[in-house]
Amino acid sequence: MQILLKRRFYCGLKNCSLHIVGCIFENKNYMENTTDFSIKSYLTFRLENEVFALNVRNVVNILEMCKITRIPNMPHFVEGVINLRGEVLPVIDTRLKFGMSATEVTKSTCILVLEIHDAQNTTRMGVLVDEVKEVLEIDKDIIKLPPQITKKYNNDFIIGMIEVDDSFIMLLDIDKILTADEMVSLMNTANE
Repeated sequence: MQILLKRRFYCGLKNCSLHIVGCIFENKNYMENTTDFSIKSYLTFRLENEVFALNVRNVVNILEMCKITRIPNMPHFVEGVINLRGEVLPVIDTRLKFGMSATEVTKSTCILVLEIHDAQNTTRMGVLVDEVKEVLEIDKDIIKLPPQITKKYNNDFIIGMIEVDDSFIMLLDIDKILTADEMVSLMNTANE
């Protein structure tokens, strides 16, 4: 049984018109065991020249770029940590994690504060993106399966693609972007 509850998250960017209402499931077992498209709202963002989208249920906040404190001996894609209202929040450079060049900070660069779920834990982390675009309501009938190019490259975190104006938006399962070891490393960073 699906019971939708409304959850608001706040866009902290100046001059931003995004005031977004997301949804979460009251039935946690359903939410944790599904990668379907029950929640149709997706936040789109740009990394280099590509547009990606993730389900709004994972988005807690959108922050302007702020000072990030670097931590030694972290994976190459971990930028460091920020202080978010007393909480130590690890921040990753999403472009580096996806094999792109490092993020160049501009006026549009921001940090998405996300909740990542695994079997035992829910972890908050920040991800750098070049620009937040918009929230799209996506009908599951227009979602195409991503190509399986080779087993050498793990793209399990891409759960689908939609075509918009002769280009594709990749739909991400943010819970699968980090490996188990990377999650443990980030959780340890946040707890230190």
